Amino acid sequence: MNRKSWRAAAVTGVVVAMTAATAILWQGTSNAASTLGASAAERGRYFGTAIAGSRLSDSQYTTIANREFNMITAENEMKLDATEPNQNQFSFGSGDQIVNWATGNGKRVRGHTLAWHSQQPGWMQRMEGSSLRQAMLNHVTRVATNYRGKIYAWDVVNEAFADGASGARRDSNLQRTGNDWIEAAFRAARSADPNAKLCYNDYNTDNWSHAKTQAVYRMVQDFKSRGVPIDCVGFQAHFNSGNPVPSNYHTTLQNFADLGVDVQITELDIEGSGSSQADQYRGIVQACQAVARCTGITVWGVRDSDSWRASGTPLLFNGSGQKKAAYDAVLAQLNTGQPTNPSPSSPGPSTSPTTDPGGGGCTATYSEGQKWNDRFNGQVTVTGSSNWIVTVTVGSPQRITATWNVSATWDSSGNVMTGRPNGNGDTFGFTIQHGGNWTWPTLSCRTA
Repeated sequence: MNRKSWRAAAVTGVVVAMTAATAILWQGTSNAASTLGASAAERGRYFGTAIAGSRLSDSQYTTIANREFNMITAENEMKLDATEPNQNQFSFGSGDQIVNWATGNGKRVRGHTLAWHSQQPGWMQRMEGSSLRQAMLNHVTRVATNYRGKIYAWDVVNEAFADGASGARRDSNLQRTGNDWIEAAFRAARSADPNAKLCYNDYNTDNWSHAKTQAVYRMVQDFKSRGVPIDCVGFQAHFNSGNPVPSNYHTTLQNFADLGVDVQITELDIEGSGSSQADQYRGIVQACQAVARCTGITVWGVRDSDSWRASGTPLLFNGSGQKKAAYDAVLAQLNTGQPTNPSPSSPGPSTSPTTDPGGGGCTATYSEGQKWNDRFNGQVTVTGSSNWIVTVTVGSPQRITATWNVSATWDSSGNVMTGRPNGNGDTFGFTIQHGGNWTWPTLSCRTA
């Protein structure tokens, strides 16, 4: 989201209302988690926040972020102007700071964003035509390759559709390179980072009846029908009194999910205070819970004072870091969901650790971590050497979607990960999207 250019569309709406059937579906006896991320994780989802590198020295900020959230998005540090300030001169230091903080604290990362008409560096703003197309594809490839294996989902293309009733693409320098530029960006991202989920992300697409929403829907429908690699759609969800949560929000999420993509609420903030704000936040969580393929929610900032809309007090914590009524409403609603850990009949192994045969000068021991309906975490501890190389092999259709505390590379199949120390000790972890295969990975360890 561009802090300067976003404008709310004035629409009429009310807080999302759940049907009785939906409410029954999500009621159940479960242990009430005490944080947003923990509650979402118990139910196979995530609850994340946007982080600014400039605030990582603020202990109150980092304490809240580390305690409450399990998915992190870089607020500005991975955008075009930050990562390629001069053509073919890439700068990843600020983005790396966010990724390292997140993975070092056991969190996954959403990448934001690879291709966008806004926040382009000056050299790109001056380009047109085939030169711009090639520069855009080079940027997508280089940035996605740099973070390969570290990103859960990329916002590959951001805000490519115009506001209003036309349903047209936004007139931008990227659009003028040809109507297939979005497809080209997605194909480049898939080649560069085959294990990351690839998302289209936009704002004012919340109301199912809006022309912009319908236009994005038709694009996703077309991409799915032609095999263009798109895995998810992001809904920014910036709401205020002139643009409240629409009554058909659940319908919007469900209709996109029915195309065979995940839906994610990517930049949520709701201006206001008290019970009105709390009710709208609760409605957003309800709508996500009602859609099986709504995989998570990200709020766009930690405290009200950190928000790009600070005067509207739109977040879950006030400027002093205290929980607001909206926080209580969100946590309570998250805790109504039924936990989705695998059933006892799932073919998963026992929880006792397994160790590789050794012989390479070091030993790697695998321990099982958290499990959800679609993925599980694993942890590897290395003994015998601090200069190790661990090979982790997963079985088809599994794929490793996130790692932490390790420098990782993959072979061409994407099934074999090679991990090396990254300065964070001799224990590292990863998340495996299992695709129905709960078998643990195999390990081997050798010294460098």
